[in-house]
Amino acid sequence: MAELRPSGAPGPSAPPAPGPAAPPAFASLFPPGLHAIYGECRRLYPDQPNPLQVTAIVKYWLGGPDPLDYVSMYRNVGSPSANIPEHWHYISFGLSDLYGDSRVHEFTGTDGPSGFGFELTFRLKRETGESAPPTWPAELMQGLARYVFQSENTFCSGDHVSWHSPLDNSESRIQHMLLTEDPQMQPVQTPFGVVTFLQIVGVCTEELHSAQQWNGQGILELLRTVPVAGGPWLITDMRRGETIFEIDPHLQQERVDKGIETDGSNLSGVSAKCAWDDLSRPPEDDEDSRSICIGTQPRRLSGKDTEQIRETLRRGLEINSKPVLPPINPQRQNGLTHDRAPSRKDSLESDSSTAIIPHELIRTRQLESVHLKFNQESGALIPLCLRGRLLHGRHFTYKSITGDMAITFVSTGVEGAFATEEHPYAAHGPWLQVRRLFFFSLPSFCSATTPSPPWQPLSELEHSAPAGSPAQGPLLWAVAWGTRERWERATGLGVFQ
Repeated sequence: MAELRPSGAPGPSAPPAPGPAAPPAFASLFPPGLHAIYGECRRLYPDQPNPLQVTAIVKYWLGGPDPLDYVSMYRNVGSPSANIPEHWHYISFGLSDLYGDSRVHEFTGTDGPSGFGFELTFRLKRETGESAPPTWPAELMQGLARYVFQSENTFCSGDHVSWHSPLDNSESRIQHMLLTEDPQMQPVQTPFGVVTFLQIVGVCTEELHSAQQWNGQGILELLRTVPVAGGPWLITDMRRGETIFEIDPHLQQERVDKGIETDGSNLSGVSAKCAWDDLSRPPEDDEDSRSICIGTQPRRLSGKDTEQIRETLRRGLEINSKPVLPPINPQRQNGLTHDRAPSRKDSLESDSSTAIIPHELIRTRQLESVHLKFNQESGALIPLCLRGRLLHGRHFTYKSITGDMAITFVSTGVEGAFATEEHPYAAHGPWLQVRRLFFFSLPSFCSATTPSPPWQPLSELEHSAPAGSPAQGPLLWAVAWGTRERWERATGLGVFQ
């Protein structure tokens, strides 16, 4: 629960915003991390020393539900000559370390990130006659902060967030988000580390899909070129009724499609509803990872395997170098790499972070054939996996949101994978790697020996769940067969690749 007040108004644990000439006694009482971020805000808005602020009534470190202590809201006049409209500028306080006493974040030194290393910002176009900023963006930012705190996954510029609902709970087409560097806020060095500022950018569903299939940075650049869709400062207009592809139909073919063909996709993985089964032989017991299926309690990955999967996702796009999965490295101290803070995980869709490498070698099993299961949204990314990743010599990972298991597709250009040309299907605990892949829509559950026709190529998939499926929602089904001959012998049909 939160309340709205000027940032200088008294309130529980909310000291007034300090000015440059704040008395020493007052400055000593002001949380140093908060003071440093306020300083950057005062640089941009010297005429707004006490902006309206949404503050958590019960702070997160006192058991409250909202991780952000405050969200300040400033009025930005923009620049009409540069096609930058007047707008509201929202800035969060709480993802970074504000206090330095471990009440929320562990202090790891001044050279690294402060807390999660970033704060969120958002720019909302000001409507004519609007005298006060809407407060719904503050709750949106709290929702993203809850995800970060609960998952310990950080955001990076170019990441996307599938929200599947109008950001302001209206009828707007702006239902998803991309993230980018704030165009005005500069990184801040605080006594507890460095803080950067990531701006939320509202986008339509079609723009999100293009960001997934190509890359977030590419779509952000297109949005910057279309004034009504964001302009140079990527200001969100909830009244925007057209996508950038409807405004300029040439963008899809001339920029996005060519970009996918040339660059591939930098989306190296997603969290998804997915599962896999080993069709080579029946599972031996409930603990066998081959018995993993949607709707049951999966076997858990070790923390080290989870970190290696995360690093696989994080490595992502490597245009100018050969993609390499992280090797198994025994040189770690206290379970941490030398230059990373404890309990901080990087974005699953980022490729710019430091490697986290596990050291425990788990026995790898080679499989003859496997059965893969995806929900509809995850399955819809299969063309991206093929066209934007594997065809460019890269890898793509589905990480289960229902348990600690994962499926990584690797191409022949990826080094360090335990799936090889000789053994294209290999499992490392509940982490499966697939180097050879054929996809089909199945009307019912199937096995390696009794497949159920008809089989359809991916482009003709009908998103319908098999009868008796334990999963919620439509599913897509994929079978990866050990050899072309095995498939043709089992079905009498040719192979769709």
